[in-house]
Amino acid sequence: MNAADAASATTTTTLLSSSFYKRSNKANGESNDVNVIANKKIGVHGNAGVYHGKVSFMKWTLDDVVYVARYHRIPCVFAAGLLFFMYVEYTLRMVPDSSPPFDLGFVVTRSFHRSLASWPELNTLLAALNTVFVGMQSVYIIGTWLIEGRPRASIAALFMFTCRGILGYSTQLPLPQEFVGSGVDFPVGNVSFFLFFSGHVAGSVIASLDMRRMQRWELAWLFDTLNVLQAVRLLGTRGHYTIDLAVGVGAGILFDSLAGKYDESKRKSARVSGTMKLS
Repeated sequence: MNAADAASATTTTTLLSSSFYKRSNKANGESNDVNVIANKKIGVHGNAGVYHGKVSFMKWTLDDVVYVARYHRIPCVFAAGLLFFMYVEYTLRMVPDSSPPFDLGFVVTRSFHRSLASWPELNTLLAALNTVFVGMQSVYIIGTWLIEGRPRASIAALFMFTCRGILGYSTQLPLPQEFVGSGVDFPVGNVSFFLFFSGHVAGSVIASLDMRRMQRWELAWLFDTLNVLQAVRLLGTRGHYTIDLAVGVGAGILFDSLAGKYDESKRKSARVSGTMKLS
């Protein structure tokens, strides 16, 4: 490499270089992560765990800022969101303890809620259809284990519902004052239930992720569509707060990932011990 090439390579230093790379060393069969770890092991004075090299932000240039803004727009959007919601949080008037919780989803579905409250037959019909959808989720998740021999979705559901029970009991949110129940809703009848978080939504996400792994795209899109309609109905009946539904989506993704790690760890252990069952 001549001096001109070396100078050109030096100017490619990126903003927050540990995360945003302009160029990757993977083409040379080498990872930037390996370099960082190696540098940390060597240390400035040869001590393990001491970062070796110039402080990252001292190498930032205006070109790096422009590069990040141009090629890493999603993190930039979230950075703007951080600043915006910091302002909202620090200037927001808190809901007094004498008032019901504020829920934006309830505001959006206000007219739908009035329709359900004034039209019991419609509420019963939608509740029955939602119960059928919950049954579809259960049949699919259990079937992947009992019929196809793939336990990941079932393990994810066990993880999810156990965690939901712990969290739901630990913080018992008040039932919305405008709740519209139904005798055919799941759980069947007007029985007590945990509000945080939505097992309906999380179970549907777990099933949908499994369908995508198996390339059952049409079925996955169907479940996603029904899950959105289910979420709208739950807001309309005041059966869940918006945060219950949002966390339900995240919980489905999280516990599916944890179940996958668990399944893979057991497979590796079985291969090492020679006890893995061959299908």
